[in-house]
Amino acid sequence: MWNYRKVLAIGIGLMVVNRVSGFVLPGSSKWLIDEVVGNNRMELLLPLAILAAVATLVQAGTSYLLSNVISIAAQRAIMDMRRRVHEHVIHLPARFFERHKSGELISRVMSDAEGIRNLVGTGVVMLAGGVVTAVLALVIMFVLYWQLTLITCVILGVFGGLMAYAFRALRPIFRKRQKIQAEVTGALGETLGGIRLVKAYGSEEREQAKFSGGIERLFDLIAKSIRGRSATVAFGTVFVGVVGVLMIVMGGRAITEGALTLGDFVMYIFVVGVMVAPIVQMAMVGTQVSEAFAGLDRIRELMAETREDEDEDQRKTLRTVGGEIVLENVHFRYDETVPVIRNVSLRAAEGTTTALVGSSGSGKSTLVSLVMGFNKPDAGRVLVDGQDLATLKLRDYRKHLGVVMQENFLFDGTIADNISFARPEASRNEIEDAGRIANADKFIRRFPDAYNTIVGERGVKLSGGQRQRISIARAILANPRILILDEATSNLDTQSEALIQEGFQNLRYGRTTFVIAHRLSTIRSADQILVLEDGEIIECGNHRTLYDLAGRYRELYDQQHSYEKDLYVNPGEDYLPSLSQ
Repeated sequence: MWNYRKVLAIGIGLMVVNRVSGFVLPGSSKWLIDEVVGNNRMELLLPLAILAAVATLVQAGTSYLLSNVISIAAQRAIMDMRRRVHEHVIHLPARFFERHKSGELISRVMSDAEGIRNLVGTGVVMLAGGVVTAVLALVIMFVLYWQLTLITCVILGVFGGLMAYAFRALRPIFRKRQKIQAEVTGALGETLGGIRLVKAYGSEEREQAKFSGGIERLFDLIAKSIRGRSATVAFGTVFVGVVGVLMIVMGGRAITEGALTLGDFVMYIFVVGVMVAPIVQMAMVGTQVSEAFAGLDRIRELMAETREDEDEDQRKTLRTVGGEIVLENVHFRYDETVPVIRNVSLRAAEGTTTALVGSSGSGKSTLVSLVMGFNKPDAGRVLVDGQDLATLKLRDYRKHLGVVMQENFLFDGTIADNISFARPEASRNEIEDAGRIANADKFIRRFPDAYNTIVGERGVKLSGGQRQRISIARAILANPRILILDEATSNLDTQSEALIQEGFQNLRYGRTTFVIAHRLSTIRSADQILVLEDGEIIECGNHRTLYDLAGRYRELYDQQHSYEKDLYVNPGEDYLPSLSQ
């Protein structure tokens, strides 16, 4: 709100003019009844009419300006908040996204920020306007008939207490409602993202039941909040009714006793109406503000999460990277009870290829995530060219990374856009060269739009192998110093894999490469092969050395050999079938 203080000040100024002009018509009623009608002063009739007309025009003009100024400012505030939250979220560490569904985060960024409309927007100004109107009205009412006004103030105090209690009770309901809405949105996004799997296993009814359960819980909370809002309106109606009854009884008696003129009484009724309307409106706005605070509480929790570049200004700039990667006694765990990497030390010399093998869950991908800076070691260090990665600017370091992930994620855009993701400024010739090296050019040109073909959300219009080759082309175009291949050929058939090996050899030349893959074509020429089990390196060496060692590596080799007899070549030869089984 402080960022929009100038706009809010203008809005409050317009609101004060609007509300003051609203008292002209009630005030003129006294003069009309007591002077024009009662004392036959017809010369006052035209000035009163002109004054009422001018006041009406002023009210209409200020209402229009107020709505435009404040509403536009509110939408700009929402935009700014979404931009800030989005900027914060995408800089959170990878570990954060492992704990939260993307749909839930989308709901926080898009829906929770909507509450700002009720703070920067009409909400706060309406509250301020209600206070100004109520104060002015009470002053006039005290002047006209202080006894009745004193009783009205007591009733108003009781009404205010009830409203405060209602707002406190509604806030946790709004908060829980937004939480459930985020969860339902996340589950829906997950279902739609995996719709082919849902259909393949005939799980539509189960997913529908899950969604129905979520929206029923959401409905229950919405119903509670509606009942709470309705109660505040009912309290306001009771307040108006009580004041009306008092005016009839006490006002009628005061007129008969001569304590009030008829004009005073009519004016008092008008002023009460002017006061009551914004007070009831304040009750409605109060529930909206409570809802806004509930959403902003959740945004505040999100913004309190530590960014991975939190201390980026204190880190050293990294202009060039040679490519030497060293891990010194590294330990890492995702939670307090399950260590994933234990006392790992390794050295990947500049320009060499390091292959990681091991059974599922042995820590291969986690080890690579430490090299990429996605996670920080709980103990030990990751060194890049002799410098601790924790002291370097991540943005600078990652400019020198090229990655082909297991997921092969593609954005909904053209093939050319996806290949040039790491280098948006790349020319079309460079993009097509990368496509040829990755053996993607041939299938791309079979599409009518070739490199301008839209791939769909997550690349849904392409096969797994096609997505993988585009991911490989993306890494090739990035021209990195450090290359990460996380099972980069897992979705390729043998023929396609063979066709891109020369391209991979060219890509790996002079670059430090980490390979998580188990076929001969990707690790037979590795400078070193690390065998991981339970987060520890139990064997290290090249293929020949490890095979002759007859340890875990030999066991994995023989096990895979039994699954792929048709691919078997003499055990001592430089050939290695998949070790992923």
